[in-house]
Amino acid sequence: MVGMEAFDVLGDPVRRRIVEHLARGERPAGEIADLVGAEFGISQPAVSQHLRVLRTSGFATVRPEGTRRLYALDPDALDAVEDWAAGLRRFWEQRLDALGTELARGARGRRRAGAARAAEDDEHPTDTTRRTA
Repeated sequence: MVGMEAFDVLGDPVRRRIVEHLARGERPAGEIADLVGAEFGISQPAVSQHLRVLRTSGFATVRPEGTRRLYALDPDALDAVEDWAAGLRRFWEQRLDALGTELARGARGRRRAGAARAAEDDEHPTDTTRRTA
């Protein structure tokens, strides 16, 4: 999954929080439900629904261990999001680099113009002490 689908999944604050918990390591579904349920004031079935979305979208994996279901973050999904964002970053970096070049050219031009005016003033000084009648 790359692009907007990933952001649709991660656009939900509950799912982002679950991803943050899973980033610390594998967690039992019950522990995630307790942590996230208390934080967001949602039921265990609601947390389970969010876990299912993360699992079906490729952000999480699940494995049974006895009666528990252990969830883990799937780094491949985050790598795909990072790669997608890197493409956008390259797009903007090129444009920002070009803008920086143009700003530097403008600053050099202003400095040159200021230096030329100063040189001209040195050649033709104005006597400000003499008054005209």
